[in-house]
Amino acid sequence: MTTQTLSSTSSGEFTAPIGEYAFLLREAFGADLVDRSTGGALSTEDVFDAIQAAGEFATEVLAPLDRLGDQVGARFDDGAVSLPEGFKDAYRAFAEAGWVSAGSPESAGGDGLPTTVATVLSEFWNASNAAFTLCPGLSLGAIRTLDANGSQELRDAFLPKMISGEWTGTMNLTEPQAGTDLAAVRSMARQNPDGTWAISGQKIFISWGDHDLTENIIHLVLARTENAPEGHRGISLFLVPKFLLNEDGTPGERNAVTTVGIEHKLGIHASPTCTLQYENATGYLVGELHKGLRAMFVMMNEARFGIGVQGLGISQRAFQRANDYAHSRIQGAVMGRDGIAPIAEHPDVRRLLLSMSSRISAMRALVVFAADLLDRADDEDSLTLAEFFTPLVKSWCTEESVRITSDAIQVHGGMGFIEETGAAQHFRDARIGPIYEGTTAIQSNDLVGRKLLKDMGQTATRILEMIQAQIVELSSFSHPVAQRTAERLGRALAAAQEATESLAVSALSNPRDAFAVSVPYQELLSLLMGGWMHAILATAVLKHESLTEDDQRRLTEADFFGAHHLAKVHSLVETIAAGEIA
Repeated sequence: MTTQTLSSTSSGEFTAPIGEYAFLLREAFGADLVDRSTGGALSTEDVFDAIQAAGEFATEVLAPLDRLGDQVGARFDDGAVSLPEGFKDAYRAFAEAGWVSAGSPESAGGDGLPTTVATVLSEFWNASNAAFTLCPGLSLGAIRTLDANGSQELRDAFLPKMISGEWTGTMNLTEPQAGTDLAAVRSMARQNPDGTWAISGQKIFISWGDHDLTENIIHLVLARTENAPEGHRGISLFLVPKFLLNEDGTPGERNAVTTVGIEHKLGIHASPTCTLQYENATGYLVGELHKGLRAMFVMMNEARFGIGVQGLGISQRAFQRANDYAHSRIQGAVMGRDGIAPIAEHPDVRRLLLSMSSRISAMRALVVFAADLLDRADDEDSLTLAEFFTPLVKSWCTEESVRITSDAIQVHGGMGFIEETGAAQHFRDARIGPIYEGTTAIQSNDLVGRKLLKDMGQTATRILEMIQAQIVELSSFSHPVAQRTAERLGRALAAAQEATESLAVSALSNPRDAFAVSVPYQELLSLLMGGWMHAILATAVLKHESLTEDDQRRLTEADFFGAHHLAKVHSLVETIAAGEIA
């Protein structure tokens, strides 16, 4: 029985949803999913040992530290950051087990697991300990950025230790006056006589910018150079290590990077968010001069997709906790039930649990679908589709995570508002998701401006045609859930087509109208994608000769999602047509 089931999982602790991924990777998206994602180098069966091992590591090593990390958090003392007891040992075990190397590209010296499999592992890490997971997640982005843009000298000097996990990486974008608008970056880089660069300026909100888990931290820093063009065109990317390297490649003298302090945050307390001061710190140019933003987009896009998966992981952990509580808590007479029954049997509590699980199943399927496209991004058609789905994954999964973790508190009732139950932590941890790595509005503006309008809706039209084909396939089954799901999805598809046309027309006459409703449009498309994912899952289930308990649960989730969530598409059409309300 999988952890997604609506029956009790018997424990409040985290259990990796391995059964859900077995269904997705072996059936729902075709038994050859990993095979086609890796060009035949790996099959799904080849990687399932790694998936099982990751589930065990997440459950046994990372999950027990999650509560401690929230209660104690990162600490700043005398210019240095330290993590709670157990974090350093956990990180060392994580690195030595090869989990950093696993997701690193082969071109950089890593194992090169496909994105589909890395996404599975990422959900496990984030569900078990989201704050911890940000550290290796950022390192992976830094590795990919350096691999794609760094000189061979930089790659040779820094990548091996980063891939082994002995050193970690960060992304230094934000400054006090430059948040979303990176054109306002004012950190300055001046070239030294030896060809290195002297970096000066202050960077804020730097996740894992300082810590005591590894012997070195490799910062990727955006800065301007003297006489550079104004705006985005004048920004370059630099690698600035916390410790400069000796001739033998080991960490030596401390670089001129000072940790000024760490932020006191609503959630993810064990992820130190640092303010870093650079005072003529030695740095090395990464990629071409004045092309820094383009180079950094490798890491930024990696982070955006990863934060979407973080939203999924936190949602899964919150659901498990709420599901366990609802099946163990006895409170009041239950309508339609004789004798003692847990609150999970109350109609509205059951509604909340189904609401949570149906959204999580849709989100999980969507991230696997999008990851498969990313794995095949060498093909231009797949790349275009992958780019279209990235802002949906980031925005929808993080926004839903806030709603789902709030519902988890509601299931607990008054006990959910009490910190000791642990439910509140997930809500607090999830709240940053719609903000960092590009807010929901930024993702939605990207969806409308760079994805929908840029090609005059061609990619969106193709996706809508794919959904129509799925409706036709699902309609061939006589099962009542198949018929209801196909009918609901068909009406939502028609509504989405109407909204897309309305948005495109308004953009031509008044762009503000289009961008004023870009977030509702993103929500509409995301809900449509969720309904599509449930249609895919239901189709796979109904191909079985007999239905298991999990199959029945998946059909129930599809039915619920269509009635309770997909139905919202129709009201959003009216919102989108209204444009900006002056």
